[in-house]
Amino acid sequence: MDPQAFATLVLLGSFAIMIFLRFPIAYAVGLSSVFCLMAQGNSLVAVCRLMVNGISSYSLMAVPFFITMGVFMGQGGISDKLIALANACVGWMRGGLAMVNIVASYFFGGISGSAAADTASIGSIMIPMMVDQGYDVDFSTAVTITSSCEGLLVPPSHNMVIFATTAGGISVGSLFLAGYLPGAVLAIALMVGSYIISVKRNYPKGEKFRLINFIKQLGTSIWALLAIVIVVYGVVGGVFTATESAAIAVVYSLFVSVFVYKGLNWKGVWNSLGDCVNTLAIVLILISTSKVFGDCLTKLNVPDMVASAIVGFTDNRIVLILMLDLILLVLGCIMDMAPIILITTPILLPIATGVCGLDPIQYGIMLVLNCGVGLLTPPVGSVLFIGSAVAKRPMEKVVKATLPFYLCMIVALLLVSFVPKISLFIPELLGGYTSTATPVWMPMP
Repeated sequence: MDPQAFATLVLLGSFAIMIFLRFPIAYAVGLSSVFCLMAQGNSLVAVCRLMVNGISSYSLMAVPFFITMGVFMGQGGISDKLIALANACVGWMRGGLAMVNIVASYFFGGISGSAAADTASIGSIMIPMMVDQGYDVDFSTAVTITSSCEGLLVPPSHNMVIFATTAGGISVGSLFLAGYLPGAVLAIALMVGSYIISVKRNYPKGEKFRLINFIKQLGTSIWALLAIVIVVYGVVGGVFTATESAAIAVVYSLFVSVFVYKGLNWKGVWNSLGDCVNTLAIVLILISTSKVFGDCLTKLNVPDMVASAIVGFTDNRIVLILMLDLILLVLGCIMDMAPIILITTPILLPIATGVCGLDPIQYGIMLVLNCGVGLLTPPVGSVLFIGSAVAKRPMEKVVKATLPFYLCMIVALLLVSFVPKISLFIPELLGGYTSTATPVWMPMP
């Protein structure tokens, strides 16, 4: 066998075997890279060098700050404030609490940037509240876990920073701006699905909309919402870098959580920092080992081989974009979000931009939304497990109740995949971004 083909088989084969054996993903990525280098007779000193280089990035310094900000805000007593604001906006509709859940997740996502934190925080309040008002518990859980994926799109999202760093040369500010409309499209799709089910099951309405109530709740929630302004305006306006704005947002979120909303005391702050360290340890070891894995893929020309195989299958751009979505959806069923971004971006981004004619930012939004769907699918759907645990319901029943919402999410995904303006309108309007997207009806570039 050709040495390069043998090394490729060792890299991908050992990785697949370890994933099947349920190794922690960071170990699977790192060990398969070591086996590949050994098969090629290379020095393992390169492993340490590449791992250090993988996390020696100024842009990546924003990731721990955004995670810390999300933990402070998530544990700092803002969930009930955002739920009250969402209730003042949409609680009057049929199935009002389901709509409140979805809109609250949109608000909360702009603070935490984490679907898991959204499910744990919003779900612990909204699921019992919905059940008390006569909503089915599995329906309530399904609404909670699917709407939590809005937080992956609405800035600030540390996964966007990871993608921007992995892709190279992509503006974090433009990515942040790009997430607002896709997040809103996802929210609207879920609200339509919730409304149809609510009408069919005759779920209750809330109180009538009152402007004075909305203004009151907005005044209460404004402290939390200002954190989004600090990050997004600071980055897009050129006042701060993404890392600087994230650091300032951490200080601000600490102040709001401890002194304004008083949801955290200093002991709680210490415990929150412990949670941050646990999360960061997972994220950073994934980034460092994925750097080695990506270097092996590049040297073995795997991205070129995958591109040739996909392009050789069809020259229809619509089919190619659907294939990219399908690949990412399947990977989402067996891998977590960060490793998918780190491993697939060097392989699939050149195909998406060079062959399919997608804009890099549009592809980034596609990637994040695909990974969001993966967080809700067994066997590795972490948000699905968290939702089931919060609601104390068997995972199988929650999955069954989520089926209609999977359809809503797929509709939103297809819109993002085939309508570039959904992702690019705001970056072009406010960020001065110049799109490179090619309309899907034009021939391949």
